[in-house]
Amino acid sequence: METEIELKFFVSPDFSETLRQKISETKVLQHSCRELGNTYFDTPDNWLRQHDIGMRIRRCDDVYVQTVKTAGRVVAGLHQRPEYNAEHDGNEPDLTLHPEDIWPKGKEIATLQSELQPLFSTNFTREQWLIGMPDGSQVEVAFDQGKVEANGQEDPICEVELELKSGQTDALFTLARLFCEQGGMRLGNLSKAAKGYRLAMGYTGDKVKPLALVDTHRRDSVESCFINSLEHALSHWHYHEQIYSERDSIEAVHEIKHSISFIRQILTVYGGVVPRRASAILRQELKWLEQDLEWLNDYEYLEDLLDDKGHALRKLDARKFLVSELKQIEEQLPSREQILELLNSSRYTGLLLDLSRWILTRGWQPFLDDKSREKMALNVEHFSVQQLDRTWAELMEAFPPERNLTSQDYIEQQYRLMRNLYTGVSFASLYDFDERDSFRLPWSDLLHGTDDLLKLRTLAKLVDKLEGEEREQLERWLARQESSILHAMEQTRVICIEAEPYWQD
Repeated sequence: METEIELKFFVSPDFSETLRQKISETKVLQHSCRELGNTYFDTPDNWLRQHDIGMRIRRCDDVYVQTVKTAGRVVAGLHQRPEYNAEHDGNEPDLTLHPEDIWPKGKEIATLQSELQPLFSTNFTREQWLIGMPDGSQVEVAFDQGKVEANGQEDPICEVELELKSGQTDALFTLARLFCEQGGMRLGNLSKAAKGYRLAMGYTGDKVKPLALVDTHRRDSVESCFINSLEHALSHWHYHEQIYSERDSIEAVHEIKHSISFIRQILTVYGGVVPRRASAILRQELKWLEQDLEWLNDYEYLEDLLDDKGHALRKLDARKFLVSELKQIEEQLPSREQILELLNSSRYTGLLLDLSRWILTRGWQPFLDDKSREKMALNVEHFSVQQLDRTWAELMEAFPPERNLTSQDYIEQQYRLMRNLYTGVSFASLYDFDERDSFRLPWSDLLHGTDDLLKLRTLAKLVDKLEGEEREQLERWLARQESSILHAMEQTRVICIEAEPYWQD
C-alpha cells in the first residue's frame, strides 16, 4: 500500500507554456510523455462509490495496472488517499489481486466481482517530470490533457498534479508556489474519477449550503478543535469554489466569504494561545480577500430591491426610475469573468496554499511556549466556555440593554456581531441542540435585520436624484420602512438579552 500526497490544479491548455518555463528553473531528474487509458468500475448500485472507494484499470502501452483507492482526506486541495496497485494482464477486473481487508464489509468478494461493470473512462496524455528539490525531496509533476467519457458524454481534462515521492510536505508547497506565481492555476478537489461519476450518473452539480457547525466533541483537545475548525472552513470554501467554477452562483461566492470570515474569527478566538505572529501573513491575506469581496453585500441588497422587477417598490411613483438606477449600479459590480480571474490569481491561490501548508505542517507550533502547549493539550470544553463568555460580554457591550439603539448603532456593530456568531460555529456542537438554537437564532435575526437597514441605505443614495413629490414620497417610504425594521429589531434584542447562555450550567 502507498499513500498519495498530492496537490491538484485545474488549468487552461495554454498554461503549458508557463509550466514548462517554471520547470526549466528546477532540477529535472526524469522526463516522460505517454498516453494513458483508464476504465473505472463499480456495481449498478455504486457499492464502491458508497464506501468512498475508486477502482480502475490503467493501460499504458501494453501494460495494465489495477488500482484501488480507499477513503482518504482532502484539505485545501491536498489529497491523501491510501492506494493499492497490482499488475494485471487485461481490462477485466480481478479483486483477488488486492488484500481482502480493503473491501467493504457486507458483500462477498465473489459477489462484488460478479457485479462489477465499466462505468466510465478517462483518456489523456500525461507529460511527467520528476523534480529534485533543494532540500533533497522529490516531487513528481504531471500535466494531463484529455477527456472523461461516460454515457456518450464527455468532460475535458486539463490538470497539473504535484505528488510528493519522497521527503517533506513543505517541498510540495514550495514547488506549487513557484508554479502559481503568474496565476492561471486553481486548486481543486474534484478528481477525474469524480468527474466520471458525475457524467455516468447524470449529476448536474452540487447545491450551495450554509456553513454548518463544526463537529466538535467533548473529548477533543483545544488544538484538535482548532485544526478541525480550520479544515471545516477550508472544505466549505473549496466546495463552493468548485460550484462557482461550474456555474454563475453568487450564493456560492457568499459562502466562500463566510469561510474566510470564519477562519479570521478562529484565529482571533485562539489568539490567546497561538501568538499573532504565527499567523501574521495569513491574517493579512485573509483580510485582503474578505475586503475584496465586500461588494457581495451590495449585490445582495440590489438583488432584493430588484426582485420581481422592483416589486418591493411598487407603491412608489418613481419605481421605474429607481429600478433603472439600481440596475446601473448593479452593472458596475464585478462580472463573472472578473470573479473567475480572482479565483485563478496568484495571490488567491497562494493564500490557499499557505493556509493548507500551515494546517498540515502545524505551522503555529514553533511559536508556542510551554504554557501555550499545555493549553493546547487541554480538553476543549473549558476553553469553549471561556470563549463563549467573552463573546457574550462583547455582545452586551455592543448592544447595551439599558438604552435604545438607532439604525446607525446596529450598522456599526454588524461586523462585530457576525464575527461573534462565528465563535459558536466551532463550539456549539458541544451543547444541547434546542438551547443552542434558541440562543443563536435571535442574534442571527438581528444580523438579518441589519442587512435590511443597509438595503434601505442603498436606496437612500438615490433620494437626491429625485425632485418634488417623488422625492418626498421616497423619503417618507424609507422612514416608514426603517422605523418598522428597527422596531422589530429592538423587540428581538430583548429576546437576545433575556436568553439563557446555553454553555452556562
